[in-house]
Amino acid sequence: MSPIPLDVKTEKNIDAGLLEGIRVGLTYNLKKDIVTDPPDMQAEFDDFDTILAIKNALQTGGCEVELFEADENLPLRLTANRPDIVFNIAEGIGERGREAQIPALLNFLNIPYTGSDETAMCIAMDKALAKRLLSSYRIRTPKYRVVSDLSRAMAAGLSFPVIVKPNAEGSSKGISGVSVVNNADELKEVLKKNIGAYKQDMLVEEYIEGREFTVGILGNGSEMRVFPPMEIIFKDKDHGIYSYEVKRDFKKYIEYECPPDISARLIKELEDTAMKIYKILGCRDCARTDFRLSRDGKLYFIEVNPLPGLAPGYSDFPMLAEFSGVEYDELVQGILISALKRYGLNKNLDGDR
Repeated sequence: MSPIPLDVKTEKNIDAGLLEGIRVGLTYNLKKDIVTDPPDMQAEFDDFDTILAIKNALQTGGCEVELFEADENLPLRLTANRPDIVFNIAEGIGERGREAQIPALLNFLNIPYTGSDETAMCIAMDKALAKRLLSSYRIRTPKYRVVSDLSRAMAAGLSFPVIVKPNAEGSSKGISGVSVVNNADELKEVLKKNIGAYKQDMLVEEYIEGREFTVGILGNGSEMRVFPPMEIIFKDKDHGIYSYEVKRDFKKYIEYECPPDISARLIKELEDTAMKIYKILGCRDCARTDFRLSRDGKLYFIEVNPLPGLAPGYSDFPMLAEFSGVEYDELVQGILISALKRYGLNKNLDGDR
């Protein structure tokens, strides 16, 4: 799919008047200044700088913005002061269904919101469940097993090397430099450590040696925009996976290339597959999907994130947009406009509802 403009009314692609006076509630989980064990326990939460950047982007578009931290007081606060729409970046708290908590609450309260619904969030968060579903649509993914304890056959039918990751986490949480293992003894050691640390099932999947790509999508229906793929290029072999440590110091370990140095056929395959996944899962407004390209040229789906990070200058989704000429404020406003169109909340916005 060829990129299309968000809105052609102005050179910035967004007519600020479209958002004037809309009352937006911004829901989020704030990263606290505390020591956690494991150290990446808050990896998916947002810094206050990110929250302020989103707030400022929405206010620049003319919105009135109120902050709503996603804690135990959120239901009462939303009931007492209902916004016109919620811009949701909250990861939720708890187990594998946590990203569905805020969408489910907002649906219960009949409050419109940006992003995918609770069903899409739940499926995407459970990596094995997403792979099982998407495999039925002939989307290639590495062979995998879900391991909940060490008494089971841990890698039956899999070929080493394999990579071990928590089955229901994002932001490379639980992925480190020792996550790729080459034999059963190494696998047992990593599984024992990770099951104890993260208190959840581990996904063990065949490690795809090769190149890594990510694809971002913005919008819905006929206005869906697929950003050209971005390649994550690792500067040294000792840091060849997109781990938590690598992401924290990405300028040292990573180079980004968009569009990547690959054939037009492969670019189209990446974009078409990402769009197919988006539609199958029922994603809305925005999402980002990760792929690996094996050394023999086969493309493998790794995971999909319907709640992509929006940290300016850091998260992959804003980078994808920027490479395509979409500035940060425009991206944030574009997500909101996509949701407003879905709900039919602004008569000045044309498009799918």
